[in-house]
Amino acid sequence: MSRGVLYMVWGDRAEQALKRSVTSLKEVHPELPHEVVRLPPGTDEYKGLLEKARMMTLTPFEETLFLDADTLVLDRLDFGFAQALRFGLACCINEAPWARRYRGIAKDDTVEYNTGVLFFTRAAQWVFDRWLELTPRIDSTIDFVGPQGQPLHMPYADQGAFAKAVAEWDKTPFVLPLNWNFRPRFCFTFFGPLKVWHEYQDPPPGLKQLNAYYRQPGAIIQLHQLTPPK
Repeated sequence: MSRGVLYMVWGDRAEQALKRSVTSLKEVHPELPHEVVRLPPGTDEYKGLLEKARMMTLTPFEETLFLDADTLVLDRLDFGFAQALRFGLACCINEAPWARRYRGIAKDDTVEYNTGVLFFTRAAQWVFDRWLELTPRIDSTIDFVGPQGQPLHMPYADQGAFAKAVAEWDKTPFVLPLNWNFRPRFCFTFFGPLKVWHEYQDPPPGLKQLNAYYRQPGAIIQLHQLTPPK
C-alpha cells in the first residue's frame, strides 16, 4: 500500500510555512513521499478552506496524512497511520468542539474535528464524499465575540461540513489525543511527547529534546506547561 502526506496551500504565508513543514516531515519520516496541491493565486483566505473537502479526490496515496501547511512534525506518526488502517479515519477533536457554532449546523452536541491533521484511507470514502457534497450547501459562517465584546464573524470555514459528514457516517473515526494536533494558542499544557505542532509560530526551544527523552526506555510521562500568549 502506498503511504504519503498531502498538503494544500494558498495565500501569502503558505509557501514559507510549507517549506518548514516539509523539512520537519523529512527529518522524522524520510521514507514518506509528499504531494502539494496549490490553489490558484488570489484564492480568498477563507474560501480556500472550503477546497480542503476535495482532499480524498486529490490524494495519490492509499494511506494519506493530510497536513495544514502551518504544522511541524515532531515525532513518528506510525500510530496515526495504523489507526486509519483500522478505522478509515483518525483525527483530533477541535479545540472548540461544538459544531453548532456554525450557522448552518443544528444547535445540538455534534462534535467538531480539526481538519488540519487527518489520517485516512479509501475506507472513509463515504465521509469524504459527503463532506464534499455538504460544503457548498451549508452556511459555514462562524459568529463569535471579539476581545472588546464586539460581534464578529468568519464568513467561511471547512470544519462544519466535515463535522456533519462524520456525524452522519455509519462508522466512527479513531479520535487521537491533542498531542497529534497541538494548537498552542488554545492549549497551554500537555502530557508526554507532542507529535504535531499546529501553529505558524515556532515551538519553544527544547521541545525536540523533550521528545527524545520520551523515546528512551523507562521515560516517565509528565505534565508540561507552555507560557500562554499575552
